[in-house]
Amino acid sequence: MTLRRSLVVLSLAVAPAFAQTAAPATSASSTVAENMNLRFANGIVAVAEEKIITVADVMQYIGPLIPQIQSTAKDQKDFEQQLMQLQDSAIQDLIDRVLIVKEFRKDEKRNIPQHYVDNAISDEIAERFEGDRSKYLAFLKAKGQTQRDYRREKEEDIIFSYMQGQQRKSQSVVSPVRIETYYNENKDRFYQEDAVHMRLITLTRTDSETDQTLTEKANLIIARFKAGEKFEDLAKELSTDAKRSKGGDYLWLKRSDFRKEFSEPAFELKKGEISKVILLPEAAYLIYAEDRKYAGIQPIDEVREQIERLLVQQMGRSSQEKWLERLRRNGYVKHY
Repeated sequence: MTLRRSLVVLSLAVAPAFAQTAAPATSASSTVAENMNLRFANGIVAVAEEKIITVADVMQYIGPLIPQIQSTAKDQKDFEQQLMQLQDSAIQDLIDRVLIVKEFRKDEKRNIPQHYVDNAISDEIAERFEGDRSKYLAFLKAKGQTQRDYRREKEEDIIFSYMQGQQRKSQSVVSPVRIETYYNENKDRFYQEDAVHMRLITLTRTDSETDQTLTEKANLIIARFKAGEKFEDLAKELSTDAKRSKGGDYLWLKRSDFRKEFSEPAFELKKGEISKVILLPEAAYLIYAEDRKYAGIQPIDEVREQIERLLVQQMGRSSQEKWLERLRRNGYVKHY
């Protein structure tokens, strides 16, 4: 039976676990594991080099994610599809891990200092087992794993992270010419709308207050601002809305984010300016433009770092996929 067919049968087999949305996560995981064992001979999913990848390995990898796909799946069919994708991805990741560790060990000069492994295990005991070594040993016993096996597993975790880091590091330099080329070919991506970094003071109307008294209060605040006081401090002292403690800071807002009563006065402001009193039935308001962005294509100097990060990510993904394809091509892998 092919892997794909096995996973289809498995997905259908876990339908009861999905239907009972209130079922405990452990019950769903057990159902998945039982059906995987039925479909894979001797519980073996694949062999990569000398490493046998088992149903238990796959379950350990995907177990924590099963409740998530149960809760997010739209229906039974969607759950089956997500589960199949998750299993396929887990099996490939476990195979790739073996091939990456093998690539590291090919160079006899490379090794992981033993104190790195010691520290990793100590951190694991402290964080996962609350510093209780007896719990850690009980965990290993339940897994049927010796301390030596676990040390090797931790060492391979370190190797895997190191090798991936080396791949990313090799793709961390992007030439200025490549950044400029990307900018010129994708200028539409760097169009920005009008936006204002807004602070707001709200003076909520009480039953006894008139338009005149509210306006007078607001004008006194304007006078204090023009005399040199910071708008942020005035908001903390006098504003009545939920942003008071943050100095009335509403961060960056586009025109479409505003009520129409606020959009016109807000976008008339330049950086560092305060609005006139905005009087509405529920309150009087004052807007302050902490900063401004104007509609148009952002200059390359403003987006250079953004483009560089994007290109590094693209190069990293492409380089890693080529690297993994080479390892897969040169390695021994058998699916069951």
